[in-house]
Amino acid sequence: MKVEPLISVRDVEASSLFYQTLLGCESAHGGDEYEMLTHEGKLLLQLHCRNALEHPGMCASEIPVGNGVILWFRTDNFEESVSKVRKLDPEIVAEPHVNQNARQHEIWFRDPDGYLVVISDNIGDARD
Repeated sequence: MKVEPLISVRDVEASSLFYQTLLGCESAHGGDEYEMLTHEGKLLLQLHCRNALEHPGMCASEIPVGNGVILWFRTDNFEESVSKVRKLDPEIVAEPHVNQNARQHEIWFRDPDGYLVVISDNIGDARD
């Protein structure tokens, strides 16, 4: 089984550029209604225009976008990832810190559509 998350966004092209800059991934589709972002040839994230009507129930107006969803990405170079986050200047929810339970570094922030995003290194990477 594979996970292939798809999120609904206001501006597919802007969100694509945000995630390409943040994650170092590539566009594998492109366009203003749908995007496939890949990393090393593997699907990482799909973006779909919130206003496209072909998927009923994709974006119920009474539920906040991203409610209960966290997009979590692991990196082998946490400091470089934090630098990319800072350049994109999103709303920071939690500054870089060590999660003592997982012993990993994390930064929590919001993407342009308000989705909660976490970048972390690998479990156990943060030593005492």
